[in-house]
Amino acid sequence: MGVLFADITDSTSLYQKLGDVAARNIVNACLSTINSVLVRYDGRLVKTIGDEAMCVFPSADLAVLAASEMQSLVASSKPGNHPVTIHVGLHFGSVLVEDGDVFGDTVNVAAYLTAVATAEQILTTESTEQCLSAALRSVVRPIFHAVLKGSNKESTVYQVLWRTDNIDLTDVNLQSNKTIPGDTGSLLLTLDEERVRVDQWRPGVVIGRSQDCDLVVSDRFASREHLSIKLVRTHFYLFDHSINGSFVSLESGEEVHVLRREMLLDGTGQICVGRSRGERPGEVISFARDRRSMFRI
Repeated sequence: MGVLFADITDSTSLYQKLGDVAARNIVNACLSTINSVLVRYDGRLVKTIGDEAMCVFPSADLAVLAASEMQSLVASSKPGNHPVTIHVGLHFGSVLVEDGDVFGDTVNVAAYLTAVATAEQILTTESTEQCLSAALRSVVRPIFHAVLKGSNKESTVYQVLWRTDNIDLTDVNLQSNKTIPGDTGSLLLTLDEERVRVDQWRPGVVIGRSQDCDLVVSDRFASREHLSIKLVRTHFYLFDHSINGSFVSLESGEEVHVLRREMLLDGTGQICVGRSRGERPGEVISFARDRRSMFRI
């Protein structure tokens, strides 16, 4: 099947600017516009996930044509009388179907491409491009390299050119080696017996003394909302919001003091809030990559 995700770009800012009711009306109108395209391309809506629609199609051609019309309609119709944009990722391949839902690496790759795509972009894969008709191959172009889930080899990511007028299109430098970060898995955070998974479906957690935090610590040197860990595209970052800072121990043995700034979390390590592990070895938060896809649907 061709698996396609259409995601509303920066919907969080809509809620912040317009309020919950108005923003939700715009999101629903946009999802309705996306859904209206499916019948013309033998597509099926599998489900909506927040501000994102997951759809399937019987062929690569139909998925690409549907994605292009979705972009065109959203751009021209202003769903909910408000300018919104979407970004789309799609991949054609083998899937598992169970009770109408769809699973497998094809789904994970399509979700990953959606996360990588920017506003008004449609991204697809090299193997999908090879399944397209000659006419549609003429409207895709290679732009990146990536190692996709389910493969150990680097492949090419293609952009679908859906506009009739591409005068403002950025030229692609084919001489440079542009490999984008792959889907290296979600991030697991462990405090005593508690475990939290940060991924596409839970893209941020807060750690601190407040009982409203996702992981609650007791150390009085910790702030009420001490730090947050967020998924930004395909990387995980620690953002310190505290008075005393966060102490991150790396695999190399180095301890980094993070105070009112951010730090990339990679591999495995430990986090102490408010004071270093040497000062208080008891309350330690471990972080490690779960190598399964962060885009599991």
